[in-house]
Amino acid sequence: MCARFAQHSGPSRYLEQFGRGWMDATLPNAPARFNIAPTQDALVVRVSPETGLGTFSLLRWGLVPSWAKDLKFGARTINARSETVAETPAFRGAWKAGRRCVVPADAFYEWAPGAIPKQPYAIARADGAALALAGLWDGWKDPATGTWLRTFTILTCGPNPFMVQMHDRMPVILPPGAAEPWLRGEIGAEALVPYGADDLTLWPVTTRLNAPRNEGEDLIAPVSLTAAAPPAAPLLI
Repeated sequence: MCARFAQHSGPSRYLEQFGRGWMDATLPNAPARFNIAPTQDALVVRVSPETGLGTFSLLRWGLVPSWAKDLKFGARTINARSETVAETPAFRGAWKAGRRCVVPADAFYEWAPGAIPKQPYAIARADGAALALAGLWDGWKDPATGTWLRTFTILTCGPNPFMVQMHDRMPVILPPGAAEPWLRGEIGAEALVPYGADDLTLWPVTTRLNAPRNEGEDLIAPVSLTAAAPPAAPLLI
């Protein structure tokens, strides 16, 4: 599962990492975010049908299919199970239409099982590069105003040996160089597998992260567990 993540490096860094050759260099004004929560806007990369280039956009987190009655639908579609995405009604339209996206993230957060109060941890690439999370997007037309809203979901898979200590699911993290092939439909379900356990790291962060209203650089800073809730079981930090 992935229910909170950070995007603080900014689109210029993500552009350099994913590659300028296939991406539009026009960058949106996206503020640094350290606590992106469901139903909030986040930066994603999609392929523009007009230019064929990878393009940054701000989309709402929680996929709302075109047939949904209202936006509330998106509160329960922030994640899509990769094993069943092609058959699940909420996602199969986007999957079959090839509406893929990549969600850049400097880290995502999970909570230590059993800890009271809930103790969050940041999970990131061990080499410091941004994560490229595989996702799907869709468009929904507001029946009251006629305006279109674009939304997205993050694909999940089973955990690798590193993540199993935290949760029985993890986001699908695309390996280096796979963002463009994923977006262009050149790779399929075979890419939706757990990321290498040795390539991830984690650290405890402040419990202020537990409230979606909180923001700021301090939310991703490492904290001492002597000043925070201890984990229910030893964690492989």
